[in-house]
Amino acid sequence: MSGADPPETTEEFHGFDPVAFLEEAVQIPSHRDVTEMREFLVGTLTDHAIDVTVDDAGNVLAEKGSPNPTDGPHVVCNTHIDTVTPHVPFERDRNATVGDEDGVDVIRGRGSCDAKGPLASLLFGFLATDPDRGRLTLAITPDEEVHSLGAAALTGRLDGTEDSLEGDLYAVGEPTGLDVCTAAKGRFEGTLELSGETAHAAESAGTNAVAAAEGALKAIRKFDLARSPHDQLGEARLTPTTIEGGEATNQVPDRCAIVVDRRSIPPETAAEFSESLELDVRAAVPDDVGVEFRLTERKSPFLAAFSTDPDHHLVDELVAAVDATRPRAIDGLRAGDDSRADRGGTVRPFSAATEASYFSPAPTVVFGPGDLADEEGAVAHSDREYVRVNEIEWASEAIARTLSRLLEDD
Repeated sequence: MSGADPPETTEEFHGFDPVAFLEEAVQIPSHRDVTEMREFLVGTLTDHAIDVTVDDAGNVLAEKGSPNPTDGPHVVCNTHIDTVTPHVPFERDRNATVGDEDGVDVIRGRGSCDAKGPLASLLFGFLATDPDRGRLTLAITPDEEVHSLGAAALTGRLDGTEDSLEGDLYAVGEPTGLDVCTAAKGRFEGTLELSGETAHAAESAGTNAVAAAEGALKAIRKFDLARSPHDQLGEARLTPTTIEGGEATNQVPDRCAIVVDRRSIPPETAAEFSESLELDVRAAVPDDVGVEFRLTERKSPFLAAFSTDPDHHLVDELVAAVDATRPRAIDGLRAGDDSRADRGGTVRPFSAATEASYFSPAPTVVFGPGDLADEEGAVAHSDREYVRVNEIEWASEAIARTLSRLLEDD
């Protein structure tokens, strides 16, 4: 199948059924160990005559070249195979009630939407595309839900590694409700340490580190007042989440620790945030109070914020593909059910931190079937996780069409 001729429906590409793949994948636990799930993915690719590599970091890598590899973009499709705990059993419910909708065909189970559903759709698009120019890489990581060491190694962000992808365009599979997400806030975490000097509480002596928290918290509240919001992501957010200090009820405390959660916007880095916060708190507490801010230790870099121009042609192609496949998706709904007719295709930010951070500043979009949450509450990372079968097929066709357009001859 050439880059110019994507499959009209998932049924027309008989070599791979994304729904059947997902039904098997959801039944494979991957919340503590991804080995079995990785073997299933590698076996699926091998069965379709695709050469597969598993690197030292546990990433699954497959590539499709073209007759003109340097005359077109290198497009990378990425998502992850790990899930959070605990495992949720698989169920195919063809007559589910979701919100105020009845008779919905869904697949339930841990990973159904985060992110084995997006994986099934990306895998379909990869297998269905034969590039006319440029090249196409499938890069599936093993530990996005924990430390993202796989993605960090792939992109040269760990000591002793280098960027082995060097992609021009990236499509990252996450549950977006078939919207095309062009930005996401980053997430940093650290501890603000205030230090003083102990003394008996009955004496006017010592330096009270807990009392100094009043000024520190005020500095945290005011931290972003002079910072401009991002045009896609809005304002950054800084939240004190835990506080701890003091050892005895009759003693001036010499230590207070405040943990903060930072939801960043471009172009802020973790190092810049750390330096700025420490300076602001230093100016807000008494001179005899020691101030130190330390980012939480982790083996991989924090996931920083990223953004892609909403007018980039990668975004345009994916939005057009969602719309082009919409009539078939709506036809697949039950008669009289038009509540999902306007689903998908909106350009918006993604609401969670993601490994897309590591691929920036290359143009990157986050896209996939399923939802992080619905009208009833959490979907991903919950015991009611599900994905609509209709959306697996719809996303699969949209991705195949997009890859075809990006990698076809001009």
